[in-house]
Amino acid sequence: MNKEFTERLLALHYVYPKSLNKLLPLLADDPDLSALEQKSPNELMSLLNIKLEQAIKLKASYRQSLTYPLHEAYDKYRILPMSYQHPFYPESLFELIDPPAVLYAKGDIALLANSQKIAIIGSRKASSYTQKALEKIVPPLVESGFVIVSGLARGADAMAHQKTIDLGGRTIAVTGSGFLHPYPKENNALNDIIEEKQLVLTEYPPYMKPLKWNFPMRNRIISGLSKGIVVTEALVKSGTLSTIEHALDHGKDIFAVPGDIGSLLSEGPHKLILEGAKPVWNGWQVLEEYQQMTAEKQ
Repeated sequence: MNKEFTERLLALHYVYPKSLNKLLPLLADDPDLSALEQKSPNELMSLLNIKLEQAIKLKASYRQSLTYPLHEAYDKYRILPMSYQHPFYPESLFELIDPPAVLYAKGDIALLANSQKIAIIGSRKASSYTQKALEKIVPPLVESGFVIVSGLARGADAMAHQKTIDLGGRTIAVTGSGFLHPYPKENNALNDIIEEKQLVLTEYPPYMKPLKWNFPMRNRIISGLSKGIVVTEALVKSGTLSTIEHALDHGKDIFAVPGDIGSLLSEGPHKLILEGAKPVWNGWQVLEEYQQMTAEKQ
C-alpha cells in the first residue's frame, strides 16, 4: 500500500466523500493521485462529471485538505481510515456496484476477518414482536460464532446489537454519519459500547452529519458485509427493504420472520416470503440453511 497515495486519497475523500466508482475515472487518469493538485478545474469537471463551479471549489478544498493533520486527528479519536487498498478492507465489498472508496472504523477490526456474518434488520418502529423473534434467532447464531451486522438505527437494529452484546456475541454497526455525529442520540450509550468493544464502520468522514440520503447508501454496506440478511418487522415501503434490494442484486440469502397478519409491520417480511425469502422463526433454521449449502458444494 503506497503511503503517499493513501494520504492523497484520504485528503480527497475528506472533501469529496464519494464511493469508489465515482473516483475511478480520476484514478484511471492519475493512478497515484500525484497530479491531482495540478489538474485544472476543467479536467476535474470532465473526470468527475461535476459542474465547473464544483470543480473549482473541489480543487481549492483538496489543496487545503492536504495541509490538514488528518492522521493525527484520526489517531486522537481512535479512528482507523481504510482505503479500498487497505489489507483489512473487506473483499466482499468489491462485489458491490459502488464499493466505498474509504471506510472509517472504530473498535475491533479483527471482526472484519470473520467470514461468518449475518445482518439482522427491521423497522425503526419495531414492536415487542421483534424482541421476541430475536430471543429465538440471535442465540444460535452467536453460539455458532456468527457476527451480527446491523445499522445502529432505533428499533430493530438497536435490539439486534443489544441482544448480541447481552449474549457475549460480536456485532458490527454500519452507520450513516461520521464519528463526530453519532445517530440517533438515543443510541449513544449503545454506540459507545460498540465503538469500545465491538466495531462501528462508516464510509463518511468524521464531520459528516446524518443526512437523509446517507442511509440508503449505508444499507448496501450492511448487505455487502453479510452472507445473508434476516428481516424481522418492516413496512412494504421502507429502508429495510432497500437493503434487501442491494442484497438480492448480489445474490445474498434472505430470511424473513413471519408475523401477525393484522400488523402492517408484518407486510414487508410476508412480501419477501412470497417472493422467495426463507421463512425463519429461530436461528437454527438459518444455520441449517448454511450447513445444507456447504454440504451441497462438497
